[in-house]
Amino acid sequence: MKIGLCGLGTVGSGTFNVLTRNGSEIAARCGMPIEIVQVGSRRPNPACELGQTSFSTDIFAVAENPEVEVVVELLGGTTVARELIIKAINNGKHVVTANKALIAEHGNEIFALAKEKGVTVAFEAAVAGGIPVVKALREGLAANEINWLAGIINGTGNFILTEMRDKGRAFEDVLKEAQALGYAEADPTFDVEGIDAAHKLTILASVAFGIPLQFERAYTEGISKVAPEDVQYAEEFGYRIKHLGIARRLETGVELRVHPTLIPENQLIAKVDGVMNAVVIDGDAVGQTLYYGAGAGAEATASAVIADLVDIARASKEGANVGVPSLGHSDDQLKDLTVVPVEEVVSAYYLRILVEDHPGVLAKVAQILSEHGINIESIVQKESEQFDGLIPMIMITHRIQERNMDHAIATIEALSEVRGEVMRIRVAALN
Repeated sequence: MKIGLCGLGTVGSGTFNVLTRNGSEIAARCGMPIEIVQVGSRRPNPACELGQTSFSTDIFAVAENPEVEVVVELLGGTTVARELIIKAINNGKHVVTANKALIAEHGNEIFALAKEKGVTVAFEAAVAGGIPVVKALREGLAANEINWLAGIINGTGNFILTEMRDKGRAFEDVLKEAQALGYAEADPTFDVEGIDAAHKLTILASVAFGIPLQFERAYTEGISKVAPEDVQYAEEFGYRIKHLGIARRLETGVELRVHPTLIPENQLIAKVDGVMNAVVIDGDAVGQTLYYGAGAGAEATASAVIADLVDIARASKEGANVGVPSLGHSDDQLKDLTVVPVEEVVSAYYLRILVEDHPGVLAKVAQILSEHGINIESIVQKESEQFDGLIPMIMITHRIQERNMDHAIATIEALSEVRGEVMRIRVAALN
């Protein structure tokens, strides 16, 4: 099988090197050699020994090359990459991509065109790097109705929260280190504000629940407001804070949300630290399964790219239809399930409220919560940890609809004894 590789950055160079190094083993597994016949990139990468492989600075030449059967798109972005993939599909070529933003935002259009042209668009590498979670949903868990999934699917955010917990460091301080180490971009918005995780969650939810890709409806909240004291207080209550993507099937629709979350410290996913990723999937037959590994990196992501190439090669060798719908379901199987607005989500909550050291403030706050139907599970008032004369009041509530919590917080913030915004983090037991 002859492929054209577009992009020689981190993942592109990793893919080239792994295919070159393990070529004979990969060929044995899929029944035919996989040969890179052309590479398209702005410039060669010294990390790759291209040898006699044809090189072009025109990536579209790769999509036009009649010798190329599969175009591997590893450019990133949603403009040039989209144009390249559409050209490749129109030329009857299969596509393998690691581009989560492109799939999440333009996947419905791309898959419709691929179906029309009888080719496939494979994207295992777009979610959680080297963890084969898309394959697990489509194949290993195919017998199950998926109830929910939750994942740490951005390594940068997980690294920051881990450092904040282990060393008591502030968000801004750890972010600078993450940038110096290459974990975070110069503009870290996509990582720390949850956009990257929302792209990946959108894809997982579509595969899991058979719904169209709906990135624009995903609720997205970042970790930039999480303070070291929140991490510390969560630990005192028996929780760890993780930046989770959560998709859950309900009778009323599907939850699709990314936000900081308190998780009980005894759950396995709470112990996933550093830049590692993990996804928990709950199926009606199998129960919970956990998928853990490197969520990024040159060769970890290349592993997923090449796994898609192997699938296409096997199907081609066996004469199977490699143009099967790439999300694992056909258009007539797509379910018209509404994405539930975050205001309707039911959750427990962690609240941190800074109050003046006056008698009766706790009673006022408790009264407001009670009036909105919110019960308190645990509460601590930190008289010994004053911030500019203000005392932090920390509590965990029982489960309540978010709309009720929004109204209660607005009322609490209006109290004369309360300073600043109430810090609110959702709590998930993941069961």
